[in-house]
Amino acid sequence: MRELAATLGVNPNTVAAAYRTLRERGVIETHGRRGSRVRPKPATTGREKVRLDVPEGVRDLAGGNPDPALLPPLAGAFAAAAERGDREPVLYGAEPVDPELARLARAALDADGVPAGPLTVASGALDAVERVLAAHLKPGDGVAVEDPGWGRTLDLVPALGLRTVPVGVDDEGPLPDRLRAALEGGASAVVVTARAQNPTGAAVSAARARALRAVLADHPGTLLIEDDHGHGVVDLPLHPLAGVTRHWAFVRSVAKTYGPDLRLALLTGDDVTVDRVRGRQRLGPGWVSLLMQRAVVRLWTDGAVDGPAVAAAYRERRERLIDALAERGVTAHGRSGMNVWIPVPDETGAVARLLHAGWAVSPGARFRLSSPPAIRITISTLTEEETAPLATAVAAASGPSPSRSYV
Repeated sequence: MRELAATLGVNPNTVAAAYRTLRERGVIETHGRRGSRVRPKPATTGREKVRLDVPEGVRDLAGGNPDPALLPPLAGAFAAAAERGDREPVLYGAEPVDPELARLARAALDADGVPAGPLTVASGALDAVERVLAAHLKPGDGVAVEDPGWGRTLDLVPALGLRTVPVGVDDEGPLPDRLRAALEGGASAVVVTARAQNPTGAAVSAARARALRAVLADHPGTLLIEDDHGHGVVDLPLHPLAGVTRHWAFVRSVAKTYGPDLRLALLTGDDVTVDRVRGRQRLGPGWVSLLMQRAVVRLWTDGAVDGPAVAAAYRERRERLIDALAERGVTAHGRSGMNVWIPVPDETGAVARLLHAGWAVSPGARFRLSSPPAIRITISTLTEEETAPLATAVAAASGPSPSRSYV
């Protein structure tokens, strides 16, 4: 700084202020005595470029999609919503949230112990997370994220000019000591997946929720975002963290249960957070289609999805693979959801060998920051007949399981 001040002929305090502004806006990173460096330009494609191309004839277990056979037909629900729309056209100035959607959603949230708060609707879970982060944080702020965690969240944070602060997870969710270290290190926000964590299948247990609440209670200024995208396809109870901090948001998507093309997520939170999200939304898209909201209401009221049966189907497929892998000496994780996470010594080699054997799985690099190598297998369409051959191929491709944890 002194050299630059002398070269430019300005006061050193001016240079220090410039560095501080660049750091706050996310342009540079500072590393103490190691100096400063310009941050990489946020990628728009991000981890999607790690996606595996699946050749013809190879079984695709890499996509992360739900089983189409377990998704409900949508035509009837949209036809009913469209018929109402013909009678009562939605015009500018209409309320952005359908009253019946809000009533049913609030009742479900109350039943799960989510604190009372205003409710709005976003275009999917990631849209909700982005809007909440943008409502509170400024470039350069740190966001504690699960590692391994959802690749699009890991891309979104730097794309907003924010810093990712990795927090290790195990089968019961984020590790309390790692979260505490992240918050004491200056992270301003934390994103937690309640259940069906992607890629590990972690689900926050009652004991883990108590421990995490205790950590958050010591940092009441933290922005807390909870993602419950697994609602409807998971048979483990919800243990919410919401309400411990001053600013919080709880997000519940319908994509996994009713279909990824239903770009709708419910968002509740404290008054300030929801008001800021609504205000910014009014300046952009305005609202999420009332036609879609009313179609979702119809799906709910018609009982279009047998939630317990869907959750049981995914659990059976997941546990069957985990057991088959254990019989072959391979450790795997998948407490809930549609994926199984398998630590491996050589991630690239394991993916390549499995592809050669006819199985496409996802490389763990799409989901990791500093956690050890692994592969992710989506079990949503995995049949009983395929399980043993797949487990044998994974054992041959991965070699001995690493002795260390996946965190």
